[in-house]
Order: sequence, then C-alpha cells, then structure tokens
Amino acid sequence: MSTQEQEATQNLTLVQSVRDALATEMELDDDVLVMGEDVGKNGGVFRATEGLFDEFGGDRVIDTPLAESGIIGTAVGMAAMGLKPVPEIQFSGFAYPGFDQIVSHMARLRTRSRSRYTLPMVLRMPYGGGIRAPEHHSESKEAFYAHEAGLKVVMPSTPYDTKGLLISAIRDPDPVVFMEPKLIYRAFRGEVPEGDYEVPIGEATTRREGSDVSVFTYGAMTRPSLEAAEELAEEGIDAEVVDLRTVSPLDRESIVESFKKTGRACVVHEAPKTGGLAGEITATLQEEALLYQEAPVKRVTGYDVPYPLYAMEDYYMPNAARVADGIKEAVEF
Repeated sequence: MSTQEQEATQNLTLVQSVRDALATEMELDDDVLVMGEDVGKNGGVFRATEGLFDEFGGDRVIDTPLAESGIIGTAVGMAAMGLKPVPEIQFSGFAYPGFDQIVSHMARLRTRSRSRYTLPMVLRMPYGGGIRAPEHHSESKEAFYAHEAGLKVVMPSTPYDTKGLLISAIRDPDPVVFMEPKLIYRAFRGEVPEGDYEVPIGEATTRREGSDVSVFTYGAMTRPSLEAAEELAEEGIDAEVVDLRTVSPLDRESIVESFKKTGRACVVHEAPKTGGLAGEITATLQEEALLYQEAPVKRVTGYDVPYPLYAMEDYYMPNAARVADGIKEAVEF
C-alpha cells in the first residue's frame, strides 16, 4: 500500500515507527534480520528494537560485539548472499571504525561485481544533537555518506515517513544509510498505518506552501523550520518549507520547482556549513534556476567547529529564531 488512505492507524512516536517498520518487514520477509549492540533482549539503546527478540528469536535479532567494523562487514556478507540485514549503529558518531566497510564494500560491491551481487541492506544510525550527550553522540555527518556513490541516504522527520521510508529502504536492492533524528524520537506523535506501505526514496515533500521564500531542510530541522515559517507568517512573510526526506539522491526537481516560484531560498541543517548539503543545494539552484534568483541563498547550519559538549549545545544547534533570521535576510535583501 502506498498511500495514507488506510483504515487502521496508530498514534506513534518516530522511534516507535522505526520499530513498527522493522516488525512489519520481518513478519513479511524471513530474510530480514536486525543486528547490532544491545538490539536483542535489551531492545536497543533507544528501544527501537524492543520486543523483536521475543517475537522473532535470536537468529533474526542478533546482539553483536562492540565492533562497528565487524557489524557492518558481517552485514555486507549477509546481504551479498541474499539476506536483508538491518544493522544498527548505536550513534552515528560510532560509525567511523566501520567507515572502510561502508565506502570500500557496502557502496561498491554492485559496481565491483558488475551487478552480479547487490547489497539489500539498511544501515540504521541515530544522528544529531540536542540530547545533552557526551562526545561522539551528537554528530550530523550525512555529507560523508551522500558523497559516496552507491549509497542512498535517507533522513526522515515524521513518524509516517519514517515507517514508509524504512520499509522502502529494506525492500531496496541496494544499500541505504538510514539516519534517524534522535532529538525528535519521542518529541511528538503522528498517525501511522498499521499495515505495510512505502514512501518513495528520493522524493521531497512540501510541508508548508508559500510564495515569498523557499526553506529547504530535513530530519530534526524540519520542525524549527516550520515554527519559524509560522512565526514569520504573522509578519507577512509567506515561507514555503520543503522537507527533502532523502539527501542522496536529492530531489533536485522539487528543489528547483519551489525556487522558481519564490526566487529566494534558505537552507537549514545542523551539520557544519562547510561541505554541508546546503552548499550542494545552493549550487543546484545556481546551475538550474539562476535567472529566477532574487537574493543570495542563505544557509542556517551548525558551525565549523567540533560539536560542543552540552553546556554550549544550544548555541550550536539551529533553532526557530536562527532560522527566522535567515529567512528574513533572504527576503529583505
């Protein structure tokens, strides 16, 4: 099922929708399995796999050693042999020891084998800050993975999209990096169909229609972007908010279409500015819609510094006030 027109729904948080997607696909397909540190009886550090061990057993819900390279490398081998593993990295900042497996094997095996082998695997990882965590727990490094040909990179912002995109990712014949915004794991609830359905990978969605300026964002930054847009509406600024949902491949058509309507843009992400996706989006607008541009594209992002410890965290993370200031700069130029 591919639409929201379904009879039975449930009111879930984002992390509950992750669990629901995993359980749905494991029920439908015996080749799907989950693996990672403490994902079994403990249910994962964020309880995203809670109850799956009891439901599906230790052969399909596998507790692994604390070894990210081993987790990802084992999943690559499983996927090459026809299984559909969904390995979890507890925090995205823990993925670096497994980076060689990601870029040297996970992203390349289809090309290396001339499509003899595909890798139907999903690498799940909670990303981002705002939860008062120690070092290596708060990074937003999606640009690493978006830069690697052979990987799809998905970053949802709602419970409905999370379940539908994760199901799509599990069913995809090629590897997907699924980055979950842990800041909003339990921040709100949304209606989620009980059955299986897909949200297409690579398609953005417009969260708020507008005519004055386009705001492009994804993941946890979607909420402060919408808050800023609603606040500015009271001042007469009509901002359109486009949730990219997938950062690789980018939905360039939707980005350009929105910009042609407004002529102004603000890009919001919590990753550092330099080398971030905002630069790629800006370049896309220059290449494909320059004659529609009315003002410089404004970037509202994290800073080019190591992610700070919690005492300074609120100064680093973009919030609704910073987003609103960026939007106003683009509009008032």
